Amino acid sequence: MKTPPIPSSEITQEALFLNRRSLLRLGATAALGGVLAGCPAAEEAGAKEGGPEESGLRVLPEVTPATAAFQVDEETSRYQDVTQYNNFYEFGTGKRDPARNAHTLKPEPWSILVDGEVGKPGRVPLEDILKPSRLEERVYRFRCVEAWSMVVPWVGLPLGDVLKRFEPTSRARYVSFETLVDREQMPGQKRRVIDWPYREGLTMKEAMHPLSFLAVGMYGRVLPNQNGAPIRLVVPWKYGFKSIKSIVRITFSEDQPRTSWNDLQSDEYGFYANVNPEVDHPRWSQARERRLGEFRKRPTLPFNGYEEDVAALYAGMDLRRFF
Repeated sequence: MKTPPIPSSEITQEALFLNRRSLLRLGATAALGGVLAGCPAAEEAGAKEGGPEESGLRVLPEVTPATAAFQVDEETSRYQDVTQYNNFYEFGTGKRDPARNAHTLKPEPWSILVDGEVGKPGRVPLEDILKPSRLEERVYRFRCVEAWSMVVPWVGLPLGDVLKRFEPTSRARYVSFETLVDREQMPGQKRRVIDWPYREGLTMKEAMHPLSFLAVGMYGRVLPNQNGAPIRLVVPWKYGFKSIKSIVRITFSEDQPRTSWNDLQSDEYGFYANVNPEVDHPRWSQARERRLGEFRKRPTLPFNGYEEDVAALYAGMDLRRFF
């Protein structure tokens, strides 16, 4: 029997948004480990209610600033909100659990297995993925399927640029991703919340789109553990559960891959999961959202505000059916 994918108790509580002080106190005692090769261990990162400079995480050098094409004219969300209020079920199902528990993750050394329909499969150290390209910043909207949102300055690499290096074959129509499975590092995996590992996927057209991004940092510093260290996906026009964290495997395939939430409850969590205010979740409306740190709800934008950029990917598709 399927368990409800997101218990009602874990959906964003109205009081947390209406009471800003409560929101700011979320996860105030989080501790993070060091991330990426050569990064010294961070002590009590996230424990203070300040900005990223108080996190103890390393500044990423030589980052190309966000260009007009890859930023939004909106205020970025506060660092403490983004790092202390999120979903990462590998560390627990509560919004504060990732910040509390993610210090057990050891994101260095790290490697990613690349397989499937590619000319250059193999296990690739993270540093080899990062070396060929200069890191860049992208300031994107992020919309959770639970109807809360934020704006985050990510640092990383275009996903398409990375995927091209492995020479996908003509049979590669999809690309899928898996999160690390390690019950000691990720204590939430001791519970069968989902069928681990966490899996997500995109069509190749989606993956190669210029907006699709592999993030290794945010706010100018390496990713905190609870936000998906050391490398995660960011697909800004889709609901947040598509942006898989702590990636250890990338697989190219001809057939549509299985994905975790779609397997659990296909009528609630579609494979495409594009942000669409006209298609409600069966248990709540998607027409409006609440930005972390704000008091009032705002209208949800089609494709999370990226409609002009990505709508052509779905030309001719019934977006109510292929949600």
